[in-house]
Amino acid sequence: MVENLELLLRQVVDVAILLFEFMGVIVIIVSGVKGIINYVKHNPAIRLHLAQGMALGLEFKLGSEILRTVVVRELSEVVLVAAIIVLRAALTFLIHWEIKVEKDQP
Repeated sequence: MVENLELLLRQVVDVAILLFEFMGVIVIIVSGVKGIINYVKHNPAIRLHLAQGMALGLEFKLGSEILRTVVVRELSEVVLVAAIIVLRAALTFLIHWEIKVEKDQP
């Protein structure tokens, strides 16, 4: 019974991880394409829109890494996932800081 529940949990988490990763990639791609279009149009808010899209995409990818911690079994996997989470969180923090600076500029 416990083995079946563990298998179900792993399957649900694996599907959720794939969904979050996929959504993160799609958001980043769409933001990048919009960024190119805004660059061609000489839109002055290009940096702000691109940073917001990248931040949202990274949030999805960060969510997938947090879910990944549910199914890791070995210490080496935990260390790797923790390092990825720290890196993505730092990137998200920097992007949010850039968004704030960009919004504060006249």
